[in-house]
Amino acid sequence: MSDRDHEALSGGSAGRQGGARNRGRLRDVSHSLPIALLRTREAVMRQFRPALKSVDLTEQQWRVLRALDSVPEIDATGLAMATFLLPPSLSRILRDLEGRRLISRRPDPADLRAWMISLTPEGHKTIDAAGVWVETIYAAMTNRIGRERLDVLMQLLRDIEQDLDTPVLDQDGEATELGGK
Repeated sequence: MSDRDHEALSGGSAGRQGGARNRGRLRDVSHSLPIALLRTREAVMRQFRPALKSVDLTEQQWRVLRALDSVPEIDATGLAMATFLLPPSLSRILRDLEGRRLISRRPDPADLRAWMISLTPEGHKTIDAAGVWVETIYAAMTNRIGRERLDVLMQLLRDIEQDLDTPVLDQDGEATELGGK
């Protein structure tokens, strides 16, 4: 992306001419919350990718392993919700991780159509191997951002998530999801 393009999309002077701002329909992309969150996510993940690459994991695989590391076992539906992965993507990731012997699956005795998923000893070793580097990266990011700012950011993110999880009222006073669902 050129400097001019970056400036235009981040709200610089080049972005003040034409576009959605003058039409009055959409806010400038530099003031788009989803875009700002994606830019920030990308900046954060750029810090972690070398650690994940060192243990031959994708970001999505790491999410799955991290979620599994926090529970003894979980069903696929719970894991999809915990990792924000769509079931078809999760199925592929689980197949890959199982092939690498990082996870194991067993039928759920309460529902034989479902599977219970857990980390294997090799999965724990992989988490531990990447974890040392990941924690070093967290420490460096905390030094750059500041502990207080990071704590405030994490609390704001939790608060916003909770605020947006509750339904809003439509014109008739009925509870509805954002976006008219």
